[in-house]
Parts: sequence; structure tokens; C-alpha cells
Amino acid sequence: MEDLKDLLPVEAVRLDVRAADWREAIGAAGRLMVETGATTDEYTREMVANVEENGPYIVIAPGVAFAHSRPSPAVLTTGMSWVRLAEPVEFGHESNDPVTLVVALAAKDSAAHTSAMASLARLLGDPGTAAALAAAPTPEALHAVLTGDGAEASDPSAESEPSAASKPSAAPEPSPASGPRAASLHKILTVCGNGVGTSLFLKNTLEQVLDRWGWSRFVTVEATDTISAKGKASEAVALLTSREIARTLGDVGRPVKVVQDFTSTAEVDAVLRDTYDV
Repeated sequence: MEDLKDLLPVEAVRLDVRAADWREAIGAAGRLMVETGATTDEYTREMVANVEENGPYIVIAPGVAFAHSRPSPAVLTTGMSWVRLAEPVEFGHESNDPVTLVVALAAKDSAAHTSAMASLARLLGDPGTAAALAAAPTPEALHAVLTGDGAEASDPSAESEPSAASKPSAAPEPSPASGPRAASLHKILTVCGNGVGTSLFLKNTLEQVLDRWGWSRFVTVEATDTISAKGKASEAVALLTSREIARTLGDVGRPVKVVQDFTSTAEVDAVLRDTYDV
């Protein structure tokens, strides 16, 4: 299983890139994966088509788009790119626009990049690290933050304390009336258009909350795509996804919970409390 530093070389990082619209922003991220040997040009077209087909669900957090598509012959090897825009662009997302950062993923399958997604979710969800990434003056400095090799990533004084509003509430105790019981194992599905990108990102954020609650042994989380989710919904207590994908799913016989910011443990905490009425 490859880590973030293995999938995102410094050559795949560009800062202060100018893009006229969201298509050009994704195009810039796609070109970097072509230049580093991860994909062909066709994969860039597939990433654009994904947004055209499924909407701007790839805007996973305020200012952050996670461009990707399904595994295909256009993916030569699993890889990523990172484009920080000179000026923000609109993707059409009702709460997370405008976008200043495009992270792109090309996956050969749904497994090889799970460790990298977990690392990225933790990094973007930490206010201090996110600020260091936004302020990094060069690709080398930004890459050092991503890989933990720079002072920005290791100096505790550089990290800002999360605001009270961003902190999850105290973890609830599992109870027979609400939370999962020791004798049972619940499943929650995280859903995106392709099952290899944003759903994995949300899965990792949800698992952070479950770990904090001490519920990981009671609840499993599975990342999946919209088609598979409809078939698996009966196995789950709830499905977590974006507003755009929730519209695509429709009524699946189980609660579909919308998460706006996939990096926010506080928001996911609130959604989980609503799911279990705790």
C-alpha cells in the first residue's frame, strides 16, 4: 500500500496556476499526471466528464476539489497531482465554491491508494497543516509539509488551535437504546460517483470520528460508488455522501446523510450523532 509521498512527487506540484474555469483547473492537474507518467491525456478528459455527468461533488471542502475518475486504461500507474490556483474558480458547488486547490488522483484500483487518502484527509482536516500548505512558497516547501519533512509539519507552534465550533463534542457512550451494541456490527457506506476518490476521503474522516468515540469495533465503513451503493444499501444503517450524489441515489430504503465538508470531523461527528440519535 503506497503512501502519499510515493504517489505525489514534487514534480507533480504546481503553485499559482492560472485557470479561467474549472475545466482548465482540472486540465492543469491532469497535465501534471501525464508529465509524471501516471496517466495519458484521455484520463484528464475522463475527469472532466465525471464532473459533467455527476456534478461538482468533487469539491469536498471549502476551496478544495478532488478531481478523479474511474480506473481505466488511461491510468498507467496510480498517481496524484497538486495544483494551487493563482485565482479561485467556480465549480458550481453551492457551499464549497470557489476553489483554490485542485488535488487529482488516478487510481489503478480501489486499494493501492487507501493509505495516501487517509494521510491526505488528516492533513487537510488539520487547520495548522492546511494553513502551512496554503502558505508554502515553493513546490518543494509544500511537498515537505505533505510528507512531514518540513518544519511547517513538525513544529507544534505553527499549528493553530481549532475553534470551538470546529471541535467535535464529547464522544457518546454506546447504549442499547441508541448506539451499536457490543454483540452487533453496523455498516455505514460512504458514496461517490466512482468509489475510489471522494468516498475514500469521507470514509477516512468518518473513521477518525469512530476511533475518537471508541466505536470502531462496532461500525465498519465501506467506500463505494453510486451503482454498488444501491445494491448494498440494505446492509447499511446509513449512507454518507455529497448533496449531488444524494440526488443521484434517490430513495435507497436507508437514510442518506449529506456531508458538505469531507475534511471536517466536527460535521461528520454531527451527522453520526443524528444517525444514531445520540
